[in-house]
Amino acid sequence: MMNIHDIPVVAVSYNAPELLQGMLSSFRRFYPNNPVHVVDGSGPEYVEQIRAVAAQHQGVQLHVQGFNIHHGPGMAWAITHLNLGERVLFLDTDVVVLREGFLEALNEALRPGDYGAGGVAYVNREGFDTAYGYGAVAYLHPPCMLCNVEVMKQWPLPIKHGAPMVAPMLALHDAGQSDLLRNLEWTKNDVLMGTRKVYIDHIGMGTSSATGGYHLEEWMAEVQARQAAKLSKPSASEAPSEGPGEGFNPDLLAMIPPQAQAILEVGCSTGALAFALKRQRPNVHYMGLELDPKAAEIAARYCDGMAALDIEGADASLYRDYASRDCWVFGDVLEHLRDPWAVLSKIRQVLPPGGCVVASIPNAQHWSIQARLAVGEFRYESAGLLDRTHLRWFTRITLFELFARAGFRIEAGLPRIFEEPGREPVLAAIRQMAIAQGRDPEGAVRDALPLQYVVRAVVA
Repeated sequence: MMNIHDIPVVAVSYNAPELLQGMLSSFRRFYPNNPVHVVDGSGPEYVEQIRAVAAQHQGVQLHVQGFNIHHGPGMAWAITHLNLGERVLFLDTDVVVLREGFLEALNEALRPGDYGAGGVAYVNREGFDTAYGYGAVAYLHPPCMLCNVEVMKQWPLPIKHGAPMVAPMLALHDAGQSDLLRNLEWTKNDVLMGTRKVYIDHIGMGTSSATGGYHLEEWMAEVQARQAAKLSKPSASEAPSEGPGEGFNPDLLAMIPPQAQAILEVGCSTGALAFALKRQRPNVHYMGLELDPKAAEIAARYCDGMAALDIEGADASLYRDYASRDCWVFGDVLEHLRDPWAVLSKIRQVLPPGGCVVASIPNAQHWSIQARLAVGEFRYESAGLLDRTHLRWFTRITLFELFARAGFRIEAGLPRIFEEPGREPVLAAIRQMAIAQGRDPEGAVRDALPLQYVVRAVVA
């Protein structure tokens, strides 16, 4: 293992000499590490004060940029321009080291080949904090993190953003490589305000308070523009604030029959649907199955029973154990299974009289997918219709066939259609394609509009 005193340090400074003084003084009380690189973006009125602070501490190398380089680009500059060696410790200038041991803990946690170790939380794709759930992006917070330099260079570098690590974290997430992040709970604790500190103290928004803001107006404008563009797109209902952070599908909730008393949700994620239903009908017994252990741990707070398992890896005993369940729920899950026909057939064999299966399934005939196919842009994404974890694809017709083949008939259903910009020219082209095949053009358009189908199926 690397000698911790050989690990260089990188800090990005901006117009706050007093914060830099606090970080350097407290770090030097416990660690002699050389060099400590300070990438400085201060204005000319602060640069001399920054130089004076750096000169007071042995082994500090000051890299004056002459402009506000910002946190993310400052880290990226250090990665690309400095000879940092094998590992590097990134510290915010508003961090104060309280006692030794934090660098040792980070170094012990970081394995060869890992991206970094520190406090790992979750953000959405815009970089804003979010609760854990499907699509949440594991985010290594930069105030105090130890990283393998060569691994960092294999991924996008930090950017100018309110969450400067969002670009590499999104890339890791989309590549299924978020397991290259090592989480240390004390790091998350120590960077929060109002907690009892273990090793370090992070003066919350210290640089922002000292300098009048993060000066990220361009980033905020871009985020606001993207959010405005999404206003006409569908979004799941928000779960109440005391429930899980992710939303649920209200149409799926409404499709669960009022007489159902024993519900089993396959792929319950963090339990948002369970929470919503139990608020309406507290006497219902709600069982959840979830492949993701972390999501299952959260969902267990809202379900009456929980099992963390892959339903396709279970044997016949699982279906026998849940033979009393009168409603099985699949919220955007069937398309993720290797053999949904087999799973539904096994449920059919144990479903009690009057029982049902309720499911929501994305529509592979949606106009946006047809448009992408027409120009060869069928690219997998992290979520949505082209979610890269989808294994099976269904249209309205093949959805009916799926359930019929498993011994069910669909007794109720609805298409989920939303106002979506840009669809009218594509729908006109879909009409022409249907005509070219001698098919009903208006029927083709009707089947191209739904983003999802929500159905309830009973034994045929």
